Amino acid sequence: MQWTRIPMTEPLLKVENVAVSFRTAVGVTEAVRDVSYAVDRGMTLAVVGESGSGKSVTARAVMGMLAPNAIVGKDTRVWFDGEDLSTWSELELQRIRGKRISMIFQEPLTSLNPIYKIGDQVGEIIRVHRDIGKKALRKEVLRLLAEVQLPDPETRIDQYPHEMSGGQRQRVMIAMALANNPDLLIADEPTTALDVTVQAEILSLLKQLQTKHGMAVVLITHDLTVVSKVSDTVVVMRQGKVVESGVTAEVFANPQHPYTRHLIESEPKGRPDPLNEDAPVVIEGRNLGVTFSFNAGGFFRPLTKELKAVDDISARVRQGETLGVVGESGSGKTTLAMAMIRLGVFHRGEITFQGQRIDQLSRKELRPFRTKMQVVFQDPFSSLNPRMIIRQILEEGLVVNNIGGSASARDKIVRKALDDVQMPHAALERFPHEFSGGQRQRLAIARAIALNPEFILLDEPTSALDLSIQAQIIDLLRDLRRKHSLSYMFISHDLKVVRALCHNVIVMQHGKVMEAGPTAKVLENPETDYTRRLVDAAFNVVA
Repeated sequence: MQWTRIPMTEPLLKVENVAVSFRTAVGVTEAVRDVSYAVDRGMTLAVVGESGSGKSVTARAVMGMLAPNAIVGKDTRVWFDGEDLSTWSELELQRIRGKRISMIFQEPLTSLNPIYKIGDQVGEIIRVHRDIGKKALRKEVLRLLAEVQLPDPETRIDQYPHEMSGGQRQRVMIAMALANNPDLLIADEPTTALDVTVQAEILSLLKQLQTKHGMAVVLITHDLTVVSKVSDTVVVMRQGKVVESGVTAEVFANPQHPYTRHLIESEPKGRPDPLNEDAPVVIEGRNLGVTFSFNAGGFFRPLTKELKAVDDISARVRQGETLGVVGESGSGKTTLAMAMIRLGVFHRGEITFQGQRIDQLSRKELRPFRTKMQVVFQDPFSSLNPRMIIRQILEEGLVVNNIGGSASARDKIVRKALDDVQMPHAALERFPHEFSGGQRQRLAIARAIALNPEFILLDEPTSALDLSIQAQIIDLLRDLRRKHSLSYMFISHDLKVVRALCHNVIVMQHGKVMEAGPTAKVLENPETDYTRRLVDAAFNVVA
């Protein structure tokens, strides 16, 4: 192999004219076009853009990990530490993957093998690149787990991925990426699926380890707050091309490209309309409790423990109000909300809907209330039946509840629902997979409002969406609330969205209410340490 050295004054990584297309059943699709950027040793480059912009494809081109149907442009060059990786064979690339260049993927649960223990998976990447004995290997794995601040490494090393939280699994992925002290770390949306406090911890940890080891980092994300706090330089991508790049502070202070300005302006902003305190209460829960029992012992010594998922909580939502429920994963947010509308487990307390007690009603007795209480879930792709066209999905609730006496009447209702969520009528004859994430969420909202509800439970409806799409959904929810006098219960861990949308907020931890009140008051002057930690993590990201 011919080695071509670049002077050491050059960046550690330099990608030039990266172009990637994919062969598909309908032809060749262009994913990345003429992308170039560089990152210096010890520095952080952020690559931002919406889904489909080519961020991850470019990173995989650097690693030589593209799908078999990928076509790489003939002018594509990837220089790493003076060597042209684009001329390397697969065997040669394997020598530096995991050793000099490492990658952290977005979803650790799908990246970790569910049938192998954590210690074995971290140890494997060390054994591939180093000759090391069994005892020394275990010692090195424990050191890595401790370095990424995984609690109780001695216990965790022998656990399986499913026995850990999302934040703990992501720490394991970081330990694997850092196992061989790489020169370059590519982090592909490493915190998107995590709670805001865990996100702040992971980003702070990465920054500490970067400083300690002198790594260069390429951070792929669509969270501009993260970009502004942790990156030195930024590349903005759209539709497979770089539209703007430069020093992060300069790009944010004076964006040159309209798309960059659009992304920056898409940060959740504004405040909810004033709430009419004399408005009637739509739904109220008083002293609600939900307790789960689980086996914590062994076969010969069974031990049953109880977990109070919702511990004596009261909440109410007035007509036209948006009530936010925030907290980390496992705090009981969704359990509380599902209990309120009698879709989940419910053990004690009183629930009234429009002044009528519903906590003692049977499933059959609850049916008249179901059209008035609707739910929009976090992932619209899994909540929309993939075998139905959109017309069938929107009409299903109407047919089941005998709304609209004829096919033409139901057609009129679903078309109006599509108009309300700003979707074209042509969508009626298409399947869910033919739409983007933001469009599918609009269709999920259309399904809910087609039944003319009084109350909608919104369970993380924007967390899986790109920033600009998120802003559109927030504006849509505001408009629908005004137009139909809707009441919302909005579950989220994104305090920026909560601040923009919610009149009042409940902060939960371990099944208890830590703090509650007007959103502005709670977020601007939090009274508890837990709320302060949430607020600090949401708005400051990295200390």
